[in-house]
Amino acid sequence: MKNRFTTRSGAIALFLIIVLGFAACQQNTAPTHNATKIALKFHENGKFKVAQFTDPHWVHGNANTPVMESTMRYVLQTEKPDVAVLTGDIVTGKPAKESWEDIMKIFDDEKIPYAVVLGNHDRENWEGDSIYDLLATSPYFIGEKGPEELYGIGTYALPVKASNSDKTAAVLYCMDSNDYCDDDNLGYYDWFHRDQIEWYRKTSRAFTAANNNQPLPALAFFHIPLVEYDAVINNITFTGAYEEPTCPGILNTGMLASMIEMGDVMGTFCGHDHTNDFIGIFGSVALAYGRCAHVKNMGSRIIELTEGHPVFSTWIRTPEKVENHYLYPAGIELFADEDITFTPAINKQSDKKGVRYSYYEGSFKSVDELSAANPIKSGVASTIAVSEAKVDRYYGFTYNALIKIPKKDVYYFYTKSDDGSKLFIDNKLIVNNDSTHSATRVNGYIALEPGFHQFTLKYFADAPGNLLKVGVMTRATPEVDNLDELLYIDE
Repeated sequence: MKNRFTTRSGAIALFLIIVLGFAACQQNTAPTHNATKIALKFHENGKFKVAQFTDPHWVHGNANTPVMESTMRYVLQTEKPDVAVLTGDIVTGKPAKESWEDIMKIFDDEKIPYAVVLGNHDRENWEGDSIYDLLATSPYFIGEKGPEELYGIGTYALPVKASNSDKTAAVLYCMDSNDYCDDDNLGYYDWFHRDQIEWYRKTSRAFTAANNNQPLPALAFFHIPLVEYDAVINNITFTGAYEEPTCPGILNTGMLASMIEMGDVMGTFCGHDHTNDFIGIFGSVALAYGRCAHVKNMGSRIIELTEGHPVFSTWIRTPEKVENHYLYPAGIELFADEDITFTPAINKQSDKKGVRYSYYEGSFKSVDELSAANPIKSGVASTIAVSEAKVDRYYGFTYNALIKIPKKDVYYFYTKSDDGSKLFIDNKLIVNNDSTHSATRVNGYIALEPGFHQFTLKYFADAPGNLLKVGVMTRATPEVDNLDELLYIDE
């Protein structure tokens, strides 16, 4: 098995380490990280901000480095992140030590904590252990080499503490996606190895167990994209640039599957492919690139967490502008109100909470077929609940109410249904989750003025299995999956 010693230094270096081990033990060596010096913590307003820098390809004395340094300092001074994460291909030429010292000085001067994961080019010019030993001398570096027995180097977790306690409220996973494949028959780039995946699963379980068995909101940072990044381009709506093919290792060893199973990682953030900076949601996880730090329009991806909620907002910051504002899990965030047409409230009032419903039975293939059917039962309910159906399949519901919008904003609605569903606001289709399918989530959004608006939800169950959930979030408020407090009976 390739490890940090055999990969980086070869058998000779391993021999020297063994021979000189006793002498090293007699010296005062630098700590592997400064995580105990600087605790990451949510602010009193419940926010925590990360700046991702990727692929600067820094070379000390290169003509392009002053521009990159100016950009990085601008981002740090403007966004004032709580931590920066550098996702690989950071130093790609010699002199390597002086180049890393250039990078370190930026964050030390700006007094911003930072973490590092290595890319495939970083270890071409300097051995990985030496890189982390140098980084450990920086007062603001909070990363580490990670468990020595793991494949690669620099796989670790950074807890983010709650705003009002020492309890962990979120996790940042920093993971080594390695460099090159040893077998020419298996492609060019490497992948996450099984021991790394098991480390993640074990670490995630420990954080979950300490949080009353509830997964903590988490982000993951590494260099080489996962195989599933291709699916974002081929099958999923995304925002941002896709200007070159994704270049993962060709073997899918199951890292994303484990993240989905563990239920904590909301988004993964990588680099490697320099002209890509897109983001899209695959299953329950956002797959994102950072903005490359050495190309035209260089900049940084910013990610802002909200304490206590599995949501984040992210955007690209450059010296010229902010762009590609995206809200997880809802979708694209419209950034400026002047670019949005807001729908006015309707001239209706109600002070009685609840919804009117109609229940149908029959073999439906679309919610549109409900309009031609006769309801078995109609009435008023306090909540939206398809569990009230009298049969296990071949039925449908329509729900009608007034939804009370508290303030002017963009509202992101979703339905998760098995089978089909459609959501209308003021008779406008917002979420189209129709047809026979297994449990599927679909998002949509509408800009609304405060006041009452017409709310209509349609659903049918055809194949075995029945599920209907509806939720909402805004640019400023986290997602809620129960609309009972917003729905009023249309009298």
